[in-house]
Amino acid sequence: MNGNEPLEIERRFLILRPSEDELRARCSHVYQMEQMYLLTQPHQTERVRRREGEDVRFFHTVKIDRTACTRIEREEEITPEAYEDYLRRRDPMTESIRKKRYCLEEAPYTFEIDLYPFWPSYAVMEVELPREDAPFRFPRGITVVRELTGDHRFSNAALARHIPTEQELL
Repeated sequence: MNGNEPLEIERRFLILRPSEDELRARCSHVYQMEQMYLLTQPHQTERVRRREGEDVRFFHTVKIDRTACTRIEREEEITPEAYEDYLRRRDPMTESIRKKRYCLEEAPYTFEIDLYPFWPSYAVMEVELPREDAPFRFPRGITVVRELTGDHRFSNAALARHIPTEQELL
């Protein structure tokens, strides 16, 4: 890994699902997302995402794990036509993941809260950090059940293969 690689340093948490009314009142952005995973090399994840907010945008992302919290992440915005082209390489063993993302700004960080249609009681919250040991505080009113960082069973790529029941989350 060279020093110029774009890094994503992220911690993830299982939380009790907040009310959407409260999230709408507190969040700067809300997106509907659908993402599909592509056939790729071992030890990396490749996906395409359709994100709908004030407009519709498409992204292609490759992630390569470095530690439990840190990955090399290469993401680019793509055209709708490129999105359709990438779907030809879709991993047939995966389903699309649909979620609603709320972006909750709590200076100096933005916490991303993902609500999935298959878990009525729980959600996943992520925070990107400048370094693995950076201190932060959870947003007020958010109940953390447990940390998911490094537990690959609950990554979006893993969820595209198998969605655990809410009981399996605990």
